[in-house]
Amino acid sequence: MSSESKKQPALKKITRGLAVTSVMTGSTFFHGPPVLALGLTKLFKKSAKVDQTNIKIANNWLTVNNWLIDNVLKNTQWDISVDDTLDLNMQGRYLMTCNHQSWVDTTVNQYFGLTRMPLTRFFTKWELIFIPFVGQAFKILGFPMMKRHSKEQIAKNPALKDRDMEEARKSCEQLLSQPFTLLNYLEGTRFTPEKHAQQKSPFQHLLKPKAGGLALALNILGDKIDALVDMTIVYPDGVPGYSEFWLGEVPRIAVNLRKIEIPAWVLGGNYEDDAEYRGKFQKWVDELWTEKDQLIEQMKQKLNAPSKA
Repeated sequence: MSSESKKQPALKKITRGLAVTSVMTGSTFFHGPPVLALGLTKLFKKSAKVDQTNIKIANNWLTVNNWLIDNVLKNTQWDISVDDTLDLNMQGRYLMTCNHQSWVDTTVNQYFGLTRMPLTRFFTKWELIFIPFVGQAFKILGFPMMKRHSKEQIAKNPALKDRDMEEARKSCEQLLSQPFTLLNYLEGTRFTPEKHAQQKSPFQHLLKPKAGGLALALNILGDKIDALVDMTIVYPDGVPGYSEFWLGEVPRIAVNLRKIEIPAWVLGGNYEDDAEYRGKFQKWVDELWTEKDQLIEQMKQKLNAPSKA
């Protein structure tokens, strides 16, 4: 291969990267200030109309991202499967669980959900409020922001535990004034082979699930949601980095959504203080994770099966 022909793919990659970066930066600066400006008005008066307008602006920002995915990152093939029992709509209220492998996961969620589900929020740390623009946008758009205290701090001042729970309750209840999708990455961190080995995880493709966040959300919102949705994301050609995705270097992405039936005993339990309930809830989540692990294996086998001539 000549040096000239080698330069062409590199040049194409650089051009795509510059184009994507320029459009995303411009879109962020176009959509961001109105969200922040309208958010400031909420300091003086709460307004459902302002909330709805901000969500429309956020969805317009996502629309630009999705346009880039469809029109610039054309090399990526999507395999999306949705359970027949899952009736999604833009006015619904959903809790969602998902496996976590890369920062790309959130973009995949937004790509899928933009025209099918309400704006996806997820639990964030309160400390993010101090990140310019991003932290304030999370707060204004209704992302539950948690002030979590360490075990050492709670040991010194037990009242902090109740304060954390009350903050979580308020954050979740604020979502009830509008349609929402609340995402929970049960693994708590991104999957890597190193973390998997360190945990001695019993699952082939997943880290151990942390059930506390889901238990909290179900305790507060469980009887008010339309469905508990489980999203499974598979990258059959290897887990990509964020820059790889936006450079169009991810050949295939597979997404599966299924509805999780919530047993009656789950609602109304006290995960924090009832050891028996906590053990039963953790066992239930482990069973869901076992099913999910098997689903990932099935998806990988199907995607990597030799094509028939």
